[in-house]
Amino acid sequence: MNSVLDFVMNGLMQRYSERVPDVGKILGAMEDRGLVGSRDEIENDHIAFRTMGVPQLGMRSFEKIFLALGYQKRDPYYFAGKKLDAFWYAPPTEKHPRIFVSELRVEDLSEEAQRIIRSYTDEVAKDPVDSLDLTDGETIDRFLHSGLWRLPTWEDYSRLLEESEYAAWVIYNRYYLNHFTISVHNLKAPHETVEGFNNFLEDLGVKLNDAGGKTKVSPDGLLLQSSTVAEMVDAEFADGQRHRIAGSYVEFAERRVLPEFAGVSPVERRHRRDGFEAQNADKIFESTFLSQTGGM
Repeated sequence: MNSVLDFVMNGLMQRYSERVPDVGKILGAMEDRGLVGSRDEIENDHIAFRTMGVPQLGMRSFEKIFLALGYQKRDPYYFAGKKLDAFWYAPPTEKHPRIFVSELRVEDLSEEAQRIIRSYTDEVAKDPVDSLDLTDGETIDRFLHSGLWRLPTWEDYSRLLEESEYAAWVIYNRYYLNHFTISVHNLKAPHETVEGFNNFLEDLGVKLNDAGGKTKVSPDGLLLQSSTVAEMVDAEFADGQRHRIAGSYVEFAERRVLPEFAGVSPVERRHRRDGFEAQNADKIFESTFLSQTGGM
């Protein structure tokens, strides 16, 4: 199944790179300035998706794709303020990225917001993944870039944006790749830390998410993360209105060596902090929020 997974990952990254100019800008600068010999050397720490928590969609539907491709479901996370649940999934091989999937707790929203969301998601009558051939990479690729439901109106999008910026993002973007993540800990000094890499990014003129500080640090000090502010994309709505809205972004991760492996050489992935951290992720979500993008 690794060949199918590779096909799916390539499809995701191709469309994502076309939609997020910061990707090419950052990767090109990493090559030009000698941080890497080629883009193939860059490790993708994880990719992330956002979903709607309704019975026929949400994580329980979406995860079937990657569980079939060899991923293993790991730790749960809960984000009370943003009304989100999430899980992360461990890859079948070390060359593949971890996956982080979040889900909006639709029933925790107002009745009006629930009505708006379900007016779209109810167009999907049953779990669409159940009808997919999960051994066919092209089928999976098409599905991940399909509409699922009709385009929202600007009025519906704006109303959701007032209550849940996450809801508004998903109602328009559906299953678009939310972000991919560059592992910085394998780079040479001074870029092997998130702090050092942030300096490199800001020298390029890349705007960073400063919610909770530009560097988000786990309580154990072993997982450090930062992210760009989401690219604004030209969006056409069902009523013909056009507006610039938040698209996707790029994340950066530094996974430090676990204390029990201090001094080990060479350092492998299994020696480093794994998993995720809710307090970091909570602020990373805001890369698409108006407080960061300055949109509207």
